[in-house]
This record gives sequence, C-alpha cells and structure tokens, in this order.
Amino acid sequence: MKLIRTYGRTAQTAAAAIDSLEQRGSVSTASVEPIVRAILSAIRKRGDKALLEYATKFDALQKGQPILVSQEEMQQAWDALDAKLQQAMRTAQANIRAFAEAQKSEEWTLTNSDGVTTGQIVRPLASVGCYVPGGRYPLPSTLLMTTTPARVAGVERIVVCSPNPAKETLAAAHLAGVTEFYRIGGAQAIAALAYGTTTIQPVNKIVGPGNLYVTAAKQLVSTVCGIDMPAGPTEIVVTSETGKPADIAADLVAQAEHDPETLAVFITTSEALGKQVAAEVKFQAKSNPLAKLSIAARGHIFVTKTVTEARELTNRLAPEHLTVDTLADLNWVQNAGSVFVGPWSPQAMGDYVSGPNHVLPTGRNGRIRGGLSVMDFLKVITVQQYTRKGLKSLGPHAAALADAEGLTGHAASVRMRMK
Repeated sequence: MKLIRTYGRTAQTAAAAIDSLEQRGSVSTASVEPIVRAILSAIRKRGDKALLEYATKFDALQKGQPILVSQEEMQQAWDALDAKLQQAMRTAQANIRAFAEAQKSEEWTLTNSDGVTTGQIVRPLASVGCYVPGGRYPLPSTLLMTTTPARVAGVERIVVCSPNPAKETLAAAHLAGVTEFYRIGGAQAIAALAYGTTTIQPVNKIVGPGNLYVTAAKQLVSTVCGIDMPAGPTEIVVTSETGKPADIAADLVAQAEHDPETLAVFITTSEALGKQVAAEVKFQAKSNPLAKLSIAARGHIFVTKTVTEARELTNRLAPEHLTVDTLADLNWVQNAGSVFVGPWSPQAMGDYVSGPNHVLPTGRNGRIRGGLSVMDFLKVITVQQYTRKGLKSLGPHAAALADAEGLTGHAASVRMRMK
C-alpha cells in the first residue's frame, strides 16, 4: 500500500491522491458507458434475441439452456447443500429478516389543527429485480440480502438475475422462496429488468451490487426504472489510532479480494501504525492474487497531522465500509454505508450474518444515503383529510399563498368549498 503523509513535503501528492479518490464514481462508470449503452439499446430493440446472444457470450448460457431456472433445480441445489451451510443460510436470513422488520416505517396520523388530519400509509412496490453477481465468486449472501427485505416489505413479484448461478446461489433462492430466477447477468440483465422482453416482464425497481458494467447500466436505466443506488466495486476505509495492525490488514485484504477495482484505505495519525499495517497487508495478501492486485492499484495509507483531519478525510471519502475504534467515534461519522466498531467487529460479519444489509453505497454515494433497507421496497404515501371546520380554519391561508403565486385556480378551488 502507498503510505502518504498529508502534510510536509508529500502534502501535494496526498492532495492529488485524495482528489482522485473523490472522483472515483464518475470516472469509473464513464469508462464503460459506451459499451453499456450499446447493450441497453440492443435489448430494447431486439428483446429476447439480443438477450440470448449476450447471455451466451457473457453469461456461460449453454445452447438450448432455458434462461429461467426451474423450481426443481433450486430445490435440488438446496437438497445437495451441506447441512452446516444450510444452517448458516438460515441464520443469516433470520438476522436479515429481523433487522428489516425493525426498519419498517410505521403508518401514523397527526392532528395539528382542529378538523385537519394528516398522516402516512405504507405500501410495498409491486415488483423488484434483485441482481446477484455471479462472476468470480458465488454470492448466495447477496441473494438473501436483496430478496429478504423485499419479502418483509410485502413485494408481490421478486425477480432474481444472476449469471451462471452456482448451486449455493440456487440453494439460497430456494430458501428465500424465489419463483422467478433468470440465469443472466451484466448490463443485459439490467436492460431486461428495466425495459422488459417477451420472456421477462419489466420491474418497478432494480436493486443489488455489481461490477462497473452493471453499475453504469443501472444509472442509465434509472430514467425508466427505479434503482437503489450505484453499488459498484467494494470500498473499505479503516480510520484508527489504536487498532491492531494484523486486524486492520485482515479487513483490508478481505474486502480487496472482491474485485480488482476495490478501494482500500487506512487513515491514521500514527506513521508507525501505518507502516505496520502496510507490512501486514503485504504479508497477508501475498497468497491472495486478487487482493494483491487491487491493493497495488488502489491501496492507500494516509497519515494525517491531526485526528480531526483524519476524521474529515474519512467523511470526504464517504466509504462503503468504515471501521472505527470506539462507539464514541460515531459522533463524528457523517458519510458511510455501514460502520463497524471496535476490534471484535470484522467487516466480513456484515457481509454475511449481522443483519444490516451488505448492499451499500459506493462512489461517495454514502454522502446521500445508507445501505439497502426494507424502505427501498416500500412507498410512503401521505394522506390528508379536512372537515368543514378544518377547511374554514386553514383555507384562507392556502388561498392567500395561491394568490401570491398567481395561481388563481388553486385559490378558487379552496374558496369554493369554504362558502
């Protein structure tokens, strides 16, 4: 990892590196956008024919193999699973479900004036598409993380897309009760979910992580279909003054093995700790080729002059995953997808069984939202009811505001009922 002081002779180098990291989202997706646009256009124009061509080329779809996975195939995958893994999946699903249940927004009413009642009702989306990556590793955990909160929300139609799905992913689909699973991936899957084809009906919203092509595709179809967030390549920041070098390095290496585009950053005021972490990362990544590759390309250790500067830099980067030393650190955290606190909270626990979702904002989107939640699958609809007395009380104020804006029809619609 590159160790850079943010002060002294290396201040300019550090500033340039930080500026580059702050631009990571837009620059990355821009590099693949022309290819993605071509794929989206082909699916939109030629539907299933183009979808099958791309699935055969990119998703290892075999000639004559249906893109829709049968219920029997998912059942067989579950039955073939080791009992220990079955239990692990059940435990993870139970924790994800409990967390999603706790997150659900409530319906309520408020009476703030005599004769005026306002409130909200909560309704599920009609349909969602859950994207589950299937490239380097099988990700049954992502299937559970996306489908479980959708189920808790009450979504009626839950569609899963995953290229060349492993038996573990198919088994998780069976556990989750998935009935519509397509063995397609990449930008072509996003296009099919957004625009629809003869085989795949479009959905209201697409959720789930993916590579640069998937992330770019989600952004481009967001004008016709809802999306959760640009959940692109993994990001990790550890901001620590007291952590153990081996533990910090282990988290950096663990997240770095996801993708060669992974961002791995350690921030501290202690140069000695920074050097120890760098040495540990080198040691732990030596037998992990993918982690070694991503750390060499995007691994940074920033040594700041003050703790305040370290905290400000952390919030500037707005990382997907953030590890801090103590609960007191939560007071300064403003921008992050998910926070892990203390020496006994490895980030990998959040990837699997803690309960909070592991589909998290990347590309500095942690500035504007948190991770996937049950609320991504719900609509909060506001409700207003007036009695005659309530309208007479508040109506004149509404009419006055309408007059001020020159919207005479608005004012008339209020005054008409006040007679």
